[in-house]
Amino acid sequence: MVNGCRLNNATTSSSNNGKSTDDTQKCPKHEIEVEVLGKDFNNQNQDVDFETAIEMTGYGRFHYFLLVVCGFVSTSEEMDVVSMSFILPSAQCDLKLNTYTKGWLNSIIFIGMMSGAYIWGSVADSLGRKKVLILISVMTGICILASGFSQSYSLFMFFRFLNGAALGGSGPVIWSYFAEFQPKKKRGSMLSFMAAFWTLGNLFVAGLAWIVIPSGIGYESPDFKLNSWRIYLLICSLPSFLVAMLLCFLPESPKFLLSRGEHDKAIEVFRHIYVMNTGSDASSYPVRTLEVAKKAIELKFNEEYASKNSCSGMLGDVMRNVINFSFHIGYYGLMMWFPELFNRFNEYSQAHPGQPATICGVTEYVVNSGVNSENSATCSEKIAGSVFLESLITVAAAIPSNIFAVLGIDRLGRKFFLVFSTFTSGMCAIGLYFVHSSTTNLVVSAVFSSAISCGNAALDCLITEVFPTNLRATGVAVSMIAARLGGIIGNIVIATLLDLYCPAPTFIIAFLLIGGGLLCLFLPNTTRAPLA
Repeated sequence: MVNGCRLNNATTSSSNNGKSTDDTQKCPKHEIEVEVLGKDFNNQNQDVDFETAIEMTGYGRFHYFLLVVCGFVSTSEEMDVVSMSFILPSAQCDLKLNTYTKGWLNSIIFIGMMSGAYIWGSVADSLGRKKVLILISVMTGICILASGFSQSYSLFMFFRFLNGAALGGSGPVIWSYFAEFQPKKKRGSMLSFMAAFWTLGNLFVAGLAWIVIPSGIGYESPDFKLNSWRIYLLICSLPSFLVAMLLCFLPESPKFLLSRGEHDKAIEVFRHIYVMNTGSDASSYPVRTLEVAKKAIELKFNEEYASKNSCSGMLGDVMRNVINFSFHIGYYGLMMWFPELFNRFNEYSQAHPGQPATICGVTEYVVNSGVNSENSATCSEKIAGSVFLESLITVAAAIPSNIFAVLGIDRLGRKFFLVFSTFTSGMCAIGLYFVHSSTTNLVVSAVFSSAISCGNAALDCLITEVFPTNLRATGVAVSMIAARLGGIIGNIVIATLLDLYCPAPTFIIAFLLIGGGLLCLFLPNTTRAPLA
């Protein structure tokens, strides 16, 4: 009974000769109406497990507010990473960059993320998700501000590294935190929904870059510069401080509290969620105690430990890390070079109107004869607005695929989206070698962005779901180290080979993406399974 209305439950009474009677009474609209399998909640003192307890809170305002806050944490993280790709063409004169140093500037944040991932993940599994997320967000905002005011390449690199070290914990912790509030029936779609906020971050930084960087606003003196790309960075720091404040209004993860043995606090969190979702009084939440099966928990831990140390368990870990590595070589490798490629096509088309050229032909011209080549007497940091518009179109192409992932990931499964994404994006990487104009380059880049984005949502879901609660943030952090390594190597490979041997980068990335897609076929199925 919840506030005077019965939950959907068919009961059997001896008074009616053992016949089943349906006691379902329709609750008012503001009440919660749920079906609990195999549980009689007319007895409010009965123990229930975590999955039942979270289902009994309903699904409403709390979860949507949680989605917005956690989504903006994810948005902020993506903005910090991708913003550098829009800075590179403008900062090349100011920081004296060439293709090789641009690659390291793209990579340094991933090196920092690798350094901080395991530390933050371990701290989050020990002290809690919420506290760590607030600290990470504040540190990230400070580091972005500091890098915006940096006047030299070395100092800029230093603060980008610290920025990455802070961000190293953001992804693992926020995904663990968000997943631990979700009932299993909605977890896949809601994790995909949160992954769509990465696209929102990409859209924001691309649109902001289009507005701010070509405007030429700022201040310059012989000793200090605060030009448009630095102002762009300062604006990008604001979401980090905003999400730190918003996180203060959310509770700690009840799944984490249970893993620490703090059952009373977990019940209080459930009641808080129930009140927000239903508008009912906390005392009417039907769960009083949570099921604690110590022997079962110990047995499960021993089985998981044995599995982790068996050959099959080690093989599974290696396979997931290889997939993560190969996938992010494409996602953070090739994706972060699109603005640079758009800028090169724009420079070539201005010098050779109407003349077709491949990426390699354009690159040869830019490196040997372009305005920023070694043979040029001057260096120009002026970038055409069309470059940022093309970047915005490429990012926006991910919106339909994100919607497709949200609607279909619990029906078609994680593996379907991963295999489809890696194969399609791999073929697009090959296709980049055959484009002959800025228009076809834009089309292929947009399809690549769309395909790889829906795979990113599926990969984030699966990696989050395979680890037990007491190791989830740490496990996701370790998995993301492989992803960051992919980002580093992808950027270094492109920076090293693009000017020296142009065809190599796209074919290497295509090979790794398609190979990762084949490995995805051997991943476990976590669709609609309870969290460990």
